[in-house]
Amino acid sequence: MSGGGLLIAGTTSDAGKSVVTAGICRWLVRQGVKAAPFKGQNMSLNSFVTREGAEIGRAQAMQAQAARVEPTALMNPVLLKPGSDRSSQVVLMGKPVGELSARGYHGGRQQTLFEPVVECLEKLRSTYDAVICEGAGSPAEINLRRTDIVNMGIARAARLPVVVVGDIDRGGVFAQFFGTTALLAPEDQELVAGYLVNKFRGDVTLLEPGLEMLHGLTGRRTFGVLPYAHGLGIDEEDGLRVSLRGAVRESATAAPLGEDVLRVAVCAVPLMSNFTDVDALAAEPGVIVRFVDRAEELADADLVVVPGTRGTVKALAWLRERGLADAIARRAAEGRPVLGICGGFQALGEHIEDEVESRAGEVDALGLLPVRVRFAREKTLARPVGEALGERVEGYEIHHGVAEVLGGEPFLDGCRVGAVWGTHWHGSLESDGFRRAFLREVAAAAGRRFVPAPDTSFGLLREEQLDRLGDLIEEHADTAALLELIERGAPAGLPFVPPGAP
Repeated sequence: MSGGGLLIAGTTSDAGKSVVTAGICRWLVRQGVKAAPFKGQNMSLNSFVTREGAEIGRAQAMQAQAARVEPTALMNPVLLKPGSDRSSQVVLMGKPVGELSARGYHGGRQQTLFEPVVECLEKLRSTYDAVICEGAGSPAEINLRRTDIVNMGIARAARLPVVVVGDIDRGGVFAQFFGTTALLAPEDQELVAGYLVNKFRGDVTLLEPGLEMLHGLTGRRTFGVLPYAHGLGIDEEDGLRVSLRGAVRESATAAPLGEDVLRVAVCAVPLMSNFTDVDALAAEPGVIVRFVDRAEELADADLVVVPGTRGTVKALAWLRERGLADAIARRAAEGRPVLGICGGFQALGEHIEDEVESRAGEVDALGLLPVRVRFAREKTLARPVGEALGERVEGYEIHHGVAEVLGGEPFLDGCRVGAVWGTHWHGSLESDGFRRAFLREVAAAAGRRFVPAPDTSFGLLREEQLDRLGDLIEEHADTAALLELIERGAPAGLPFVPPGAP
């Protein structure tokens, strides 16, 4: 097989496109097929740095891991990083190229990116047996179809068969499948091969009459019904989609080895980026991770994390307005642990000079670490390796702020003062030895009799999750039919479902 492809579209955002794409990639590689993921345009505040120093969406990095290949910029040529409800930073082939309003992007710039996106897909298809593409939002967003470079636009340009995923747990999935198809132009409908039901609970036989009726109405089959599976929401794309207050990253927390659990409160700052940094903490037995937005929710926390953000100055104002800044300062004075990562590290410093991100100029930060930050126009994108707490640490950096560390104990690229730590490094907590050493320090400072598990491997847990995604596809999807789509494209003669695009 050479150069096959498939586009996984969705009836809505968060229908399960990312995890289905990853699951198909993992299933294919287990069959000996050389596969790669692709998403032409991604809107996300959760990003990753490839080995060549390119910034891409974390979902595509996760999908590359599912396919057991090294992630590259080709897999996500356009990344939009929201800075507000109306504007985003545009990252092209891993490098920022400017800030655009939604109107400016969809009004012209997006169309100029269509050719580079198609070229990236063709390069991948010339290298891999199969490229599994992920759409964005819904392909039936008729107001955006003319400038689409990620759903039916790319499918039609590359003649990719399309499978539409729907989240049945939300209800209305039959109407979503039918309506999505019926709002597409005839030329787009020719490529929609069928559907995949996601997050089903219960007896599948009760669903089958509806699937038969859907086939009768659309002439398209359903390629599988995936059951609801807990704990698989890995590397979510969009930090703006919901308020995360009170959310627990994993559905269940294993019992601690020691006598105490360890409670981690993550401040749900505006434009929160790479909140996946705390996934490695949530994976530890006895560690409970929650996102919070009220000062009183910090009272029983053993560790407070101020995470990354695309708006450090905005996050500072938010922390102050909600009383969280004062609560964090009191914690620091009492010697209770606080960790700042990237934008959170900048917020814990003394002073910020920002003429780039917020254009707010001179701003006082929280003053908990002896650090001064100046925002540079050029973004730092790096994959550093170092040592902290006597352990090897790997991470990645994505930031405009340049930190001048004026004191404290060295901590990765940042510093530590008492029980307050700060670093620009994302992903450091995925280094198992370092994470255990850090949690021992936190437990000691918090007065908790918590003992880190000696054998938790975050990398192994991630592999197990990806294998579970592959299992879902293998056990609950018609893999022979999916493979035929990948090899041969959409079947000929698929009927038109009126009325079509207006």
